[in-house]
Amino acid sequence: MHSDRLQLDLHRLDLRFAASRLADPQAVARIAHSIERCGQIVPCIVVGTAATNGADADPLILVDGYRRVAALRQLGRDTALVEHWACELPAAVLEVLARAQDRPFASIEEALLLRELMQDQGLSQHELARRCGRDVSWVSRRLQLLSGLSDAALAAVRAGKLSAWAATRVVVPLARASAEHADRLLAALAETPLSTRELRRWFDQYQTAGRAVRERMVSHPRLLLDALQAEDNRRTGARLRAGPEGDCLADLRCLEAVLTRLCKRAASLHPLPPALPAALPRLWAALEALSIAIAREDTHDPDRDPHHGAHVAGAGPQFARDQPSAGAVAQHRPAYPA
Repeated sequence: MHSDRLQLDLHRLDLRFAASRLADPQAVARIAHSIERCGQIVPCIVVGTAATNGADADPLILVDGYRRVAALRQLGRDTALVEHWACELPAAVLEVLARAQDRPFASIEEALLLRELMQDQGLSQHELARRCGRDVSWVSRRLQLLSGLSDAALAAVRAGKLSAWAATRVVVPLARASAEHADRLLAALAETPLSTRELRRWFDQYQTAGRAVRERMVSHPRLLLDALQAEDNRRTGARLRAGPEGDCLADLRCLEAVLTRLCKRAASLHPLPPALPAALPRLWAALEALSIAIAREDTHDPDRDPHHGAHVAGAGPQFARDQPSAGAVAQHRPAYPA
């Protein structure tokens, strides 16, 4: 593809696809820092009919490089290094999508760009797939990402307040079940944002909660997460207080519960499958080994074990200046009955 590089005034850029890009302030800050140190190395990609500067020059459509333009404006720059492609707009957009390995696009971004080309340029899914080197199912899957997203959800994703994962895996399923709950959740997230991990945990709780609890969850998602975190802290504290002994007792209780459940299930099996009796010898061996280990530790006296206790690696004997010699200690050692 024929192209020319030039320095272009920022005001000449037509930011037509700005709504198809996701905001990422941290990425823009990193790019700005790089440009400030080394200058702009990677040019932006533009298309249009005019490639020369001038007061009456037509604007050029920015196809790729929206974060670079944001970084340049953050630095107070007036121009950008651009690569002007001599082709039609759809061809440029599809070429950028085909080069996705150079700048990975989020799935939502790809979907928005494809929708723009279908609505504004009249391209079919088959034509989009052919010209960007994909199959039709890939184009269809991308477009399906937008089918259940409301305008509010898309705005939150574009602004970087909602991750693409949360939008497609939480908001879309929630909107299918209750559009009102999805809208209320988005309104609450605008006030108190949640991380993707927190939102995943919130949605797990929502799926198992009753109707009354769900009403409170969508209006105040942070309250639920705070309560769950407090319960986690309580359990962690209890586990620390109990120590390894408590862990062993908890495992034994779990083992007892599993055996009780197995007894109930086995009673309902007629006839018993051959695999169950065949597994019993291994179970008896494991239980016998556990019984022997517990009995051995129960009768073990750690105070009379010369090897018991932790020793700091590399720490040799440290003698005090007034410490008696080993021989003197042996002479005065009391005799213990055999």
